Amino acid sequence: MNFKKLTVLALAASLLLTACGSKPKEESAASNPDQENLKDVQFVLDWTPNTNHTGVYVADALGYYADEGLKLNIVQPPEDGAEALVASGKADFGVSFQDVLAATFANDNPLPITSICAIINHNTSGIISAKDKNITRPKDMEGHNYASWDNPIEQAIIKNVIQKDGGNPDKVEFIPSTATDAVSAIQSNIDTVWIYYAWDGLAAQVKDVPYNYFSFIDINPVFDYYSPVIISNNQLLKEDPETVKAFLRATVKGYQYAMENPEKAAEILCKANPELDKDLVLASQKWLADKYQDDSKQFGYVDQTRWDRFYQWLADENLIKKPLDKGYGFTNDFLPQ
Repeated sequence: MNFKKLTVLALAASLLLTACGSKPKEESAASNPDQENLKDVQFVLDWTPNTNHTGVYVADALGYYADEGLKLNIVQPPEDGAEALVASGKADFGVSFQDVLAATFANDNPLPITSICAIINHNTSGIISAKDKNITRPKDMEGHNYASWDNPIEQAIIKNVIQKDGGNPDKVEFIPSTATDAVSAIQSNIDTVWIYYAWDGLAAQVKDVPYNYFSFIDINPVFDYYSPVIISNNQLLKEDPETVKAFLRATVKGYQYAMENPEKAAEILCKANPELDKDLVLASQKWLADKYQDDSKQFGYVDQTRWDRFYQWLADENLIKKPLDKGYGFTNDFLPQ
């Protein structure tokens, strides 16, 4: 399922640990004697639970939040998205995407939210198609259709990679479609779909569906933006920074555990969400194990050059109402040091 697509529709959703590199414990800290005094925090997803969220479920199940004096409540996003819920203060933290945040930032009344942690260090999205369509690169999309969710930024990215590859985007038919099940879509009348490889790409493998795939960042590095990220409310960041730091200490430990123990992490996610396909979750978790942090100096760290580069591209292409200041919309200040 293309979780980022659904978030857009709802809007218009080697690590440095505090313990000096110690391996996260596997024992649950649910025996915390001060359970009644834990502080409630709300965490809103971008869509249904998936391996983007594994570290949060791990940290909850293994008691890392309780260790920090927190009681985590994981909730589904409302119709107007995780961003709106966090901005209103009705949720403390949530999942979003840098491209989705652009529209909330670049206006006269930007939503009071900030990205505080990258979940995956590099953008893992691209285009999937049925293998017999022979679409192995953007130029090959000519003469085929594309399932578009009719978002200006999304469509501009597609057109850009086609042009970069020497193709003509005018020769691609953009069909309005959510294509929530990409694997089923490419076996129907849909030729190409934007996916996140960690979920839909692995789903095609698990279901033994022959496919072709190319990544956006292999065509244009400007699209190596942060997708997804964890956001928080600006008022909370200002007035209660210790709660934010405590939340991230626990969350980082959860993702570190998922990186080091993908099989066990997959079990934890499936136990919390038994409706998930266990084979897909396991395959996705193994694939993401070295993708969460990848070549970043620290899990969750955002490189300002990459962040600013994408927002500058949006401004240059007139895809946002006004340019954003350098470094606007994110902070690394609350990550464990």
